[in-house]
Amino acid sequence: MQNAVKILMTWSIRPGREEAYLRFVTQEFPETLMKLQLQPTEAWYTIYGEWPEVTMGFMAENVRAIQDFLVSETWAGLKAKLMSFVKNYRQKVVPLKGGFQL
Repeated sequence: MQNAVKILMTWSIRPGREEAYLRFVTQEFPETLMKLQLQPTEAWYTIYGEWPEVTMGFMAENVRAIQDFLVSETWAGLKAKLMSFVKNYRQKVVPLKGGFQL
């Protein structure tokens, strides 16, 4: 996919929300994104250092697909639910490259 892009998201889990967060992020979150034609590329959990606890990446075929996703009602609802479990959320869209991306 020559014009593929990736949305990179980082966050830390809110204290006391770990169990509910884990259910959400392993079931509803990726399933919904995949229904919207975003494919998971990575999920990282940081256990040491001054970094966000979680980094997740999802790939889209092109910039237009990711733009449509980011303004969708589905994403707005999913992100609102995610925000109830996490803090310090950040996202960025980058060209898809092989390997780990920041």
